[in-house]
Amino acid sequence: MDLTSVLIWIVLGAIAGFIANAIKPNGFGTIGTILVGIIGSFLGGYLGGVLGVSEATTGGISIASIVTAVVGALVFSFLLGFIKKAT
Repeated sequence: MDLTSVLIWIVLGAIAGFIANAIKPNGFGTIGTILVGIIGSFLGGYLGGVLGVSEATTGGISIASIVTAVVGALVFSFLLGFIKKAT
């Protein structure tokens, strides 16, 4: 993985985090929102691969990758919300 891929991944995660935060506010601040988006991007890509959504796992920034990353960020945000309430 080269530097350009890492930067695209971070930008995609930031975009996904901010969109997911607009849908379901997480209260983690800017850095936390970006981290939720990045982790959610991984989660969304994994879930997309498991569910057979091939467009979800392609590289680069596209509508499909953003939607997949946002879904993953929302799932991760909901999981964090459950953990936060349990503690």
